[in-house]
Amino acid sequence: QVRLVESGGGLVQGGGSLRLSCAASGSIFSINAWGWYRQAPGKQRELVAGINGGGRTNYADSVEGRFTISRDAAKNTVYLQMNSLKPEDTAVYYCNAEVRRVSWGRVYDYWGQGTQVTVSS
Repeated sequence: QVRLVESGGGLVQGGGSLRLSCAASGSIFSINAWGWYRQAPGKQRELVAGINGGGRTNYADSVEGRFTISRDAAKNTVYLQMNSLKPEDTAVYYCNAEVRRVSWGRVYDYWGQGTQVTVSS
Protein backbone atom coordinates (compact mmCIF):
# COMPACT_ATOMS: atom_id res chain seq x y z
CA GLN A 1 0.00 0.00 0.00
CA VAL A 2 1.02 3.62 -0.51
CA ARG A 3 0.25 6.53 1.78
CA LEU A 4 0.46 10.26 1.03
CA VAL A 5 0.73 12.66 3.97
CA GLU A 6 0.36 16.40 3.45
CA SER A 7 1.48 19.17 5.74
CA GLY A 8 1.96 22.93 5.74
CA GLY A 9 -1.56 24.28 5.46
CA GLY A 10 -2.92 26.99 7.71
CA LEU A 11 -4.26 30.52 7.99
CA VAL A 12 -2.39 33.36 6.31
CA GLN A 13 -3.11 36.96 5.45
CA GLY A 14 -3.58 38.01 1.84
CA GLY A 15 -0.22 38.58 0.18
CA GLY A 16 1.47 36.03 2.42
CA SER A 17 3.12 32.71 1.64
CA LEU A 18 2.75 29.07 2.58
CA ARG A 19 4.64 25.95 1.61
CA LEU A 20 2.82 22.65 1.36
CA SER A 21 4.59 19.30 1.49
CA CYS A 22 3.38 15.83 0.58
CA ALA A 23 5.42 12.74 1.39
CA ALA A 24 4.72 9.33 -0.09
CA SER A 25 5.57 6.13 1.75
CA GLY A 26 5.00 2.43 1.30
CA SER A 27 5.53 0.10 -1.62
CA ILE A 28 6.93 2.48 -4.26
CA PHE A 29 9.10 1.63 -7.26
CA SER A 30 8.70 4.99 -8.94
CA ILE A 31 6.42 8.01 -9.03
CA ASN A 32 5.52 8.98 -12.59
CA ALA A 33 3.87 12.28 -11.77
CA TRP A 34 2.67 14.45 -8.91
CA GLY A 35 -0.19 16.89 -8.77
CA TRP A 36 -1.60 19.42 -6.34
CA TYR A 37 -5.36 19.93 -6.49
CA ARG A 38 -7.70 22.10 -4.49
CA GLN A 39 -11.38 22.16 -3.69
CA ALA A 40 -13.21 25.17 -2.35
CA PRO A 41 -16.66 24.88 -0.73
CA GLY A 42 -19.35 24.36 -3.35
CA LYS A 43 -16.82 23.98 -6.16
CA GLN A 44 -15.29 21.09 -8.05
CA ARG A 45 -11.80 19.88 -7.35
CA GLU A 46 -9.34 21.53 -9.73
CA LEU A 47 -5.75 20.95 -10.73
CA VAL A 48 -3.46 23.64 -9.35
CA ALA A 49 -0.03 22.37 -10.45
CA GLY A 50 1.60 19.22 -11.75
CA ILE A 51 5.10 17.88 -12.24
CA ASN A 52 6.09 14.76 -14.18
CA GLY A 53 8.99 12.37 -13.81
CA GLY A 54 11.14 14.48 -16.09
CA GLY A 55 10.53 17.58 -14.01
CA ARG A 56 8.18 19.25 -16.48
CA THR A 57 5.63 21.44 -14.69
CA ASN A 58 2.22 22.86 -15.50
CA TYR A 59 0.04 25.34 -13.64
CA ALA A 60 -3.52 26.57 -13.57
CA ASP A 61 -3.80 30.05 -15.06
CA SER A 62 -5.03 31.38 -11.73
CA VAL A 63 -1.78 30.49 -9.93
CA GLU A 64 0.80 30.90 -12.72
CA GLY A 65 3.65 33.08 -11.50
CA ARG A 66 2.61 32.81 -7.84
CA PHE A 67 2.87 29.09 -7.09
CA THR A 68 5.81 26.76 -7.69
CA ILE A 69 5.71 22.98 -7.62
CA SER A 70 8.88 21.02 -6.99
CA ARG A 71 9.86 17.53 -5.93
CA ASP A 72 12.58 15.63 -4.14
CA ALA A 73 12.67 12.26 -5.86
CA ALA A 74 15.01 10.74 -3.28
CA LYS A 75 12.52 11.54 -0.53
CA ASN A 76 9.37 10.78 -2.57
CA THR A 77 8.15 14.23 -1.62
CA VAL A 78 6.49 17.03 -3.53
CA TYR A 79 6.20 20.68 -2.51
CA LEU A 80 3.97 23.58 -3.41
CA GLN A 81 5.38 27.02 -2.66
CA MET A 82 2.51 29.49 -2.64
CA ASN A 83 3.30 33.21 -2.73
CA SER A 84 1.15 36.32 -3.04
CA LEU A 85 -1.79 34.39 -1.69
CA LYS A 86 -5.29 35.69 -2.31
CA PRO A 87 -8.57 35.00 -0.49
CA GLU A 88 -9.75 33.08 -3.57
CA ASP A 89 -6.93 30.58 -2.98
CA THR A 90 -8.79 29.40 0.12
CA ALA A 91 -9.53 25.70 -0.26
CA VAL A 92 -8.59 22.21 0.87
CA TYR A 93 -5.43 21.25 -1.00
CA TYR A 94 -4.83 17.62 -1.97
CA CYS A 95 -1.75 15.97 -3.38
CA ASN A 96 -1.95 13.21 -5.93
CA ALA A 97 0.71 10.74 -7.04
CA GLU A 98 0.81 8.32 -9.95
CA VAL A 99 2.76 5.44 -8.46
CA ARG A 100 4.32 2.36 -9.98
CA ARG A 101 4.67 -0.13 -7.13
CA VAL A 102 6.83 -2.65 -9.00
CA SER A 103 8.91 -2.22 -12.15
CA TRP A 104 6.61 -4.35 -14.31
CA GLY A 105 3.34 -3.20 -12.77
CA ARG A 106 0.65 -0.74 -13.69
CA VAL A 107 0.44 2.81 -12.40
CA TYR A 108 -1.86 3.49 -9.47
CA ASP A 109 -3.42 6.78 -8.45
CA TYR A 110 -3.13 7.84 -4.79
CA TRP A 111 -4.47 10.85 -2.88
CA GLY A 112 -3.54 12.57 0.33
CA GLN A 113 -6.06 13.42 3.03
CA GLY A 114 -6.05 17.13 2.25
CA THR A 115 -4.81 20.18 4.11
CA GLN A 116 -6.79 23.38 4.67
CA VAL A 117 -5.43 26.67 3.35
CA THR A 118 -7.29 29.79 4.43
CA VAL A 119 -6.32 33.24 3.17
CA SER A 120 -7.82 36.22 4.94
CA SER A 121 -8.45 39.55 3.25
